Amino acid sequence: MILVTTDYISGKELEMLGMVKGSTIQSKNIGRDITQSFKTIVGGELKAYTQMMNEARDLATGRMIEEASALGADAIVNIRFTSSAVMAGAAEVIAYGTAVKFKN
Repeated sequence: MILVTTDYISGKELEMLGMVKGSTIQSKNIGRDITQSFKTIVGGELKAYTQMMNEARDLATGRMIEEASALGADAIVNIRFTSSAVMAGAAEVIAYGTAVKFKN
């Protein structure tokens, strides 16, 4: 499966199949949440949350790919990600794009 953020793939004529998406809601355990809150006092990267968001993007992307594969897609174009806080320590990540099939 080819994944791109552009709305085209060089040298390919595309047939649009429709929008596909994948999402997840992730959180860290309470112990990690407490240790990360201490980090906000001194500043710096919140590595546990960085890891959580990377895992969430990977999971959302995988679910988007599964949806595109079910449509018989060769690629997903114009991929975007969005996230939002659902509650303290939990975030929703959504990956979405347009599933396409190659004409040539």
